[in-house]
Amino acid sequence: MSLTEASPAAIFLAARHDAVGVLADRVVPRDDWPSASDAGALEFLGTVLGEREDWIPRLDELLTAIDPTTSEHWEWFAQLISGGFYADPANGGNRGRASWRMLNWRPEPRDGWPATVPVDDALVTPTTPGALRQRYDAIVIGSGAGGGVAAAGLAESGYRVLVVEAGGWPTVGDLSRDHIRNPRSEWNLSVLSGFADFGHPRVLANSDGEHVLRASDQGYSNNASTVGGGTRVYGAQAWRFAPIDFRMASTYGVPAGSSLADWPIGYEDLEPFYSRAEWELGVSGDVRDGAHSGSRSRPYPMPPLPRTRPGNRLRDAAAQLGVETVAPPLLINSRPYLGRLACVQCAQCVGFACPVDAKNGSQNTMLTRAFATGNCSIVVAATAERIVTDASGRVTGVALVGESHDGIWRRSIDAEQVVIAGGAVESARLLLNSASSREPNGLGNNADQVGRHLQGHVYGGATALFEDPIVDLRGPGPSIAITQYRHGNPGIIGGGMIADEFVPTPSNTYRYLVSAGFLPSWGAGAKRGMRELAERMLRVMGPIQEVTSADSRVSIDSRVTDRFGIPVARLSGALHQEDYRARDFLADRASEWLEAAGATRIALIGRGRSDWAPSGGQHQAGTCRMGSDPASSVVDPEGRVWGHDNVRVADGSVHVTNGGVNPVLSILANSLRITDLMVRAGR
Repeated sequence: MSLTEASPAAIFLAARHDAVGVLADRVVPRDDWPSASDAGALEFLGTVLGEREDWIPRLDELLTAIDPTTSEHWEWFAQLISGGFYADPANGGNRGRASWRMLNWRPEPRDGWPATVPVDDALVTPTTPGALRQRYDAIVIGSGAGGGVAAAGLAESGYRVLVVEAGGWPTVGDLSRDHIRNPRSEWNLSVLSGFADFGHPRVLANSDGEHVLRASDQGYSNNASTVGGGTRVYGAQAWRFAPIDFRMASTYGVPAGSSLADWPIGYEDLEPFYSRAEWELGVSGDVRDGAHSGSRSRPYPMPPLPRTRPGNRLRDAAAQLGVETVAPPLLINSRPYLGRLACVQCAQCVGFACPVDAKNGSQNTMLTRAFATGNCSIVVAATAERIVTDASGRVTGVALVGESHDGIWRRSIDAEQVVIAGGAVESARLLLNSASSREPNGLGNNADQVGRHLQGHVYGGATALFEDPIVDLRGPGPSIAITQYRHGNPGIIGGGMIADEFVPTPSNTYRYLVSAGFLPSWGAGAKRGMRELAERMLRVMGPIQEVTSADSRVSIDSRVTDRFGIPVARLSGALHQEDYRARDFLADRASEWLEAAGATRIALIGRGRSDWAPSGGQHQAGTCRMGSDPASSVVDPEGRVWGHDNVRVADGSVHVTNGGVNPVLSILANSLRITDLMVRAGR
């Protein structure tokens, strides 16, 4: 957000410029390197306070305190100033890359950027609201992993397809630099790839009451909202679910308070589509898939990326422990593939768009194919307000709403088929907001199943320090993983894989060290500690397979609406006690691995229990559960909403369970399967 001279933030900072500078320099004092104010802290604060004017009273209170370091707002201020000091220079707080030079950190690959980078940000011109047809053969809602696959499959089969994307189409440049508006950072500012803070509230209901959240608030379960969805900025780990992941209830039983269930399909049903996804998008991986993996019909199309320095250290440590390791499969090119460059191993991957187009997402694979047919168009900054039905209850189209330079517009577009792929929260919200006289509680919700079984991934892991520098800044980061803990753990239901983490930005390194207790949050000691520890920190972590609960859910709150007047999603529920047990088990295994690698200090990640919010986030799943019985599921095994043969759901919301690994390859594979069945069934 630009800061004008008349804005409240500009007026406030102009009146208190010197005092704020003194306060900032208590956080990052001058030594052999610039202080916070030397590096542009006031410019940085002007930018963020222009976006978060509600923070101005906090800063004002600090300025009037006798000892600001005793204020309840001091820790917030200290971490914010530090975040700006270690973030990218464009945010204003790291002039001349001062902190990066201090830490020997750089975003560029070791050999520099390629001379030419063949990234095309304008694959197709989005359709304007006025140019929308009145009727399409199919409308696909959402352009991420599931929606992109559906759009390509349908368009290549001759369907006239409209893709509806609630977000915009930011450029690669927009999404490849900012360290504090990155979806993998937590600075409570609008992320550039997700919903904006204003106009998209959600309600969180918990034991503390009901809270109206903005998109950057904890508990919002924000997901990407941009052309390509989360695949534009994801870490791109491309694991297959294991055969046992499809029959969790049969394997472990159903714990009290859980709704754990088996999938109505098995690994063998998805295996051909896993292979198709790996080859049609491009996955680099090991010759082995690791423990608990299923059989495969084809190898990966590309070998794994080179192992990093931390990966080599962890490989030797795992050998000491007698544990097998594999290279994590990645939707990232290890060599040129399908006309796109190989990864250059820069230090900015997860949360960023790839500057060399080596990360394979919906926007540069499946959507490209869909647009190439001439049968597919896309409308951006458009929200599906409701699914439209006729008097008989049959779905006839989608009501859209959006905002253009002419203001808010609304159109009801007819369609023979509708595919919903907006992510678990928004897909459920759309169905619930599509009530009719025949289905007064929402489309497909006569059995009160829409929105239930919300799940995501809670992570277990550990942060460690080493005597010698271990960081080599070779991205994306994950180069070695242990998979044997996905299942077969005594006393644990399920489990998960663990791997070395993505290369962190300096601002995130600061956060990790502070949260681990390795670094004070402000002062000369914090600055000195960053110089000493940033290159010596390593994190190992992974997701656990959550035990689902019917009470963790998405409903709608008609008292709170978005900027278009549509009732917003209401989130409620919490993790199951078995999820905490599995998380702690995985954290202990990560700690053992790091200790064997020579770590001198280790802090576990994610200990303790909090029922403050349900699980969701970027791996959100489960709200439109697939099943064989309409009394306990939302869609049938072919992805069709019960009672509506022309409406399918093709995202992670259909997952019965979400695996102990990243779920995107399963979303891609299942969407390929659902789309294939849809095309075969004909019109």
